[in-house]
Amino acid sequence: MRKSVPLQKNAGIVVVLVIVFGSIFVMLLGGSLGFIGLQHRQSLERVSYAEALEIAEAGVNYYRWHLAHDPEDLQDGTGGGGPYVHEYHDPEGGLLGYFSLEVSGNMSCGVVSGAQLVSTGWTVDHPDVKRTVSVKYVRPTVADFSFLLNDNVWAGADREIKGPYHSNGGIRMDGENNSLVTSSKETWLCTSSFGCNPSQNQDGVFGAGENSDLWRFPVSTFDFNGITVDLAEIKAITQGGGGLYFAPSGEYGYHVILKEDRTIDVWMVTAVNAIDAYNTETGWHDEYSVIGAETFLGNFPVPSDCGAVFVEDTLWIGSSSIESRVNGKITLVSADLTDPNKETDIWINGDVTYADPETDGFVLIAQHNNLIGLQVPDSMELQGVFIAQTGHFGRNHYPTTYSPYHKREKLEIFGSVVSNGRVGTKWTSSGVWVSGFDKRENTYDPEMSFEPPAFLPATSNEYEFKQWEEVD
Repeated sequence: MRKSVPLQKNAGIVVVLVIVFGSIFVMLLGGSLGFIGLQHRQSLERVSYAEALEIAEAGVNYYRWHLAHDPEDLQDGTGGGGPYVHEYHDPEGGLLGYFSLEVSGNMSCGVVSGAQLVSTGWTVDHPDVKRTVSVKYVRPTVADFSFLLNDNVWAGADREIKGPYHSNGGIRMDGENNSLVTSSKETWLCTSSFGCNPSQNQDGVFGAGENSDLWRFPVSTFDFNGITVDLAEIKAITQGGGGLYFAPSGEYGYHVILKEDRTIDVWMVTAVNAIDAYNTETGWHDEYSVIGAETFLGNFPVPSDCGAVFVEDTLWIGSSSIESRVNGKITLVSADLTDPNKETDIWINGDVTYADPETDGFVLIAQHNNLIGLQVPDSMELQGVFIAQTGHFGRNHYPTTYSPYHKREKLEIFGSVVSNGRVGTKWTSSGVWVSGFDKRENTYDPEMSFEPPAFLPATSNEYEFKQWEEVD
């Protein structure tokens, strides 16, 4: 006879095992679900992190659009201080997030020359996940070039040019260039005054210079009328109490020296001496560029909030023994707007240098010619942007009568030359140096457009990125 075996004990063991393994399964399932949930949240936060940057960049793009429509407004159209918070929507109109803008700018003489934007973006879903970008917006200016010219030009073999070089005319480039050399001409007639004998058609850019792979032609023509400075605006601002204004002298003009303490010494020129000079525009002529007598008018501080100085007469700057020192941002203008039949020249007679090259900036604007005089340092240094609106920048040819001043050793320009006419600071005859500077070096100042002096001519009204960085 079989005996039955009780199952209660085995059944209890099974129940215990089910409970144990079930608990483990529940724990594992809970952990897995928690991990999956965490990964999901982190994934959403990563999406929001990327979207926050897009929203922040949308903020700076919005303000670029705003500046295009209201270039002088640094208050987002509110008339009050920031930060300025805007909603950001998707293409269907749904609210995705917000951006907050902090706006500051470079303002001198009441004119905005650039804007610094700090934009912070975040999403509706994760408002604590924020990204911030800092952007510098400026208009491109003539300071983006070492030379910007409106006529044919010959850069000789002694020339060393560091920075973009452009002419609306043809270019003979025999010098050394380390950046783009561009001409608006496909071909041009090179004559004997450019070293071509007989005259011959040449490419827009040609010559014996190195780095010909950086030569480009034809390119778009620069509109010199478009970059012409509004001299009447500068005059009105300085007459209205911004900057300094000097009325027509009734004599020959004014002589100024810029000083390191941000003041200028000013003389009225009461007599000038005529000397023999030659240029390609007028040939041999009497040049009234040497000061014969002058009367000291005083020392004048240049306002810190408006570094514009408008001289309504011919202007001499510096001397062979006294350099001009620029402190801060200064724009010095020579123009006669009272007589439509008269245009003024500037004579540069001495070094012009920065007290602090990292922060200072100088613009010298001549209504007609912007010329280096006869009695100048043997090794001359000019820092700034030198503009000849309707004439040319250069140094005339002087005969040996004025030895040793007719020949100078070296000219260094740190900045830019903007000239409507042909530039030239060295004269040769049959390949022999006879007048001007033997060696010439030009280096453009790429920082000038970041913090420009007042009224530095822009080459476009559109603001462009000059600097972008993400900040913590």
